[in-house]
Amino acid sequence: MSGPDSPAAPGWLASRWARLNGPDRVAGVDFARGLAVIGMFAAHLLWIRDPFTWTDAGTWVAVVDGRSSILFATLAGVSIGLATGGRVPRAGTALRSARLQLIVRAVLLWVIGILLILTGVPVYVILPAYALLFLLAVPLITLGARPLLIAASLLAVVMPVVQVALDDLPLWGTAAGDALSLALGWHYPFTTWVAFVVAGLGLARADIRRLRVQVRMLAAGAALAIVGYGAAAASGVAETEAGSSYLAALWTASPHSTGLLEVVGSGGFAIAVLAGCLLASRTIAVWIVLPLRAVGAMPLTAYVGQLLVWAAVATAVLGQPGDLAGFRDLEPFWPMALATIVLCTAWALLVGRGPLEWVVDRSSRLAARSAVDRLVR
Repeated sequence: MSGPDSPAAPGWLASRWARLNGPDRVAGVDFARGLAVIGMFAAHLLWIRDPFTWTDAGTWVAVVDGRSSILFATLAGVSIGLATGGRVPRAGTALRSARLQLIVRAVLLWVIGILLILTGVPVYVILPAYALLFLLAVPLITLGARPLLIAASLLAVVMPVVQVALDDLPLWGTAAGDALSLALGWHYPFTTWVAFVVAGLGLARADIRRLRVQVRMLAAGAALAIVGYGAAAASGVAETEAGSSYLAALWTASPHSTGLLEVVGSGGFAIAVLAGCLLASRTIAVWIVLPLRAVGAMPLTAYVGQLLVWAAVATAVLGQPGDLAGFRDLEPFWPMALATIVLCTAWALLVGRGPLEWVVDRSSRLAARSAVDRLVR
C-alpha cells in the first residue's frame, strides 16, 4: 500500500523518520499502544493458567489478561482527543469534519471486525466494540478535561452496577443473542467500557504532553489500581466465584468481568502504564523502545495482521483456524510478536503510515470532506 508520497521524493527516509519521531506524534502514546498490542498478542497466544499475583513472579505473564485490552480502549480515547484538537477541542467546520471522520472510522472498524470474526479465529475480536466506542465519543469531543474526567469517574462507578443486569439478560443465551454479542463485541461491553474511552479523551484534553499532567496521571492511576485490586484482595472473593451472585459479579477485579473493581483497578492500571510510557519517553528510553513505538503507530495493521496470519497458519497446520489449544501448543507468541515488531519498524522507517491506518484515515478524510462540502453549499 503506497501513501500519498512517492518513495523517489527527496528526503524520503528523513520524512519517514520525522513522521515517527517528530513533534506531531506523542512518543509515549505510541509506546503504550505498542505495549497494548503485544499484550493482546500474549493474551491470545499464550497459555495463562494462573491469575496474576503480585507476590508470585511465575504468574506475572497474566498481567496481560484483560488489562491489555483496557489499555487499548483508554488509548482510543487519547487518540480521539489528540486527533480532535488536543487540549482545545476543534470548533466550526473543523469540528463537523472531525465528527464525520470519527463516524466513518467507526463504520470501517466495525466492518473489518466482522470480517475478522468470519475467519473463525477463536478470539473475541475487539474491533466491533471499538467501533461503537468511537461512535459514543462523537458527541463528547467538544467537552474539556474537567467534565470528561468527571463523567468517566461517574461511568466507572455506575455502569458496572448496570452491567451485571445487562449481562444476565436471557437474550445472550439464544442463537440470536450469540450473533448480536459478536456484532457488538460484547466481551468488551461498550456500555461500561465507554468509561475508559471518556477517561482517555479527558486525559488528552488535559494535555498529556505536559510533565505535570503525566506525574498526576501516574499518581492517580496507581492510586486507583491499589484501591481496585486492594479491595478485591481484601474481600477474598475468588475468581471462580465472580458470577455466582449479583454481588460477586459486581465486586470483582477478575479479567473481563467488567466488575466494579476491575473497572477501577484495571482502569487505573491503564492510566499508570500510559503515564509511565510518557515519562519514559522523556529519557533515552524513547530510542530503545522505538520498535514498540512503531507497532503502536500502526496498531490496526498489527492487530489485523496477527489474526490473518493465525487463520492461515492454523488452517495449514491444524486443518482449521478454530483450534485454540492446538494453535497455542505450537508456541506462536514469540515468532508472531517478534515478526510484528520487525515488520512494523521496517514499514514505519521505509514506507510510513501503516497500510490499514492509511486506508482508514484516507477514507474518513475523503468522506468527511465530501459531506462538509455539501453542507457548505
